[in-house]
Amino acid sequence: MSTDDADPAGSSAEAAERHENAEQDVVVVDADDTATGTINRLDAHTGDGVRHRAFTALVFDGDGNVLLAQRAPDKRLWDTHWDGTVASHPIEGQSQVAATEARLEEELGVTPEQYDDLRVTDKFEYKRYYLDQGLEWEVCSVLQCTLDDRSLDPDETEVAGVMWVPYDRLHEHPKWYRQLRLCPWFEIAMRRDFADE
Repeated sequence: MSTDDADPAGSSAEAAERHENAEQDVVVVDADDTATGTINRLDAHTGDGVRHRAFTALVFDGDGNVLLAQRAPDKRLWDTHWDGTVASHPIEGQSQVAATEARLEEELGVTPEQYDDLRVTDKFEYKRYYLDQGLEWEVCSVLQCTLDDRSLDPDETEVAGVMWVPYDRLHEHPKWYRQLRLCPWFEIAMRRDFADE
């Protein structure tokens, strides 16, 4: 996710001087995704973490390809790993669809005029640590849509690269794509997406 926000080496106040995410909050949730408050984004991704609301979005073209985005190298967590199209956290009071629309436009220049089927398709909870730098503990909604127009304008501060990949082949032959180092939430979402087949 956009988890460039864990600061194991210092306090949130010190981190705020170094990283803009220290000034953001995420929505704290219980295991049923019921909001119970908010917490500083850095604090949610530090130590043992705090369960919070997140999303990952998988954007497809009309030929069954999924758009992967490589996380920028200055991300604090999972830097340079390949992700589903976008992933982040809705702010308090924001729907998953609205949050996804915003991130698609901010990170990739994809506007709502390019798709008309954005929807939530799944939800799961997971917890994963990244080296000694922080963790994700999220109730993660999965959203999907199909682009009618594949035009992109990536923000290089967020996205280091993009790649259209055959979704079925990526799932069926993970060894072929091992060098991509996929983000764990995307791998979980993809595995669950194919579970009923």
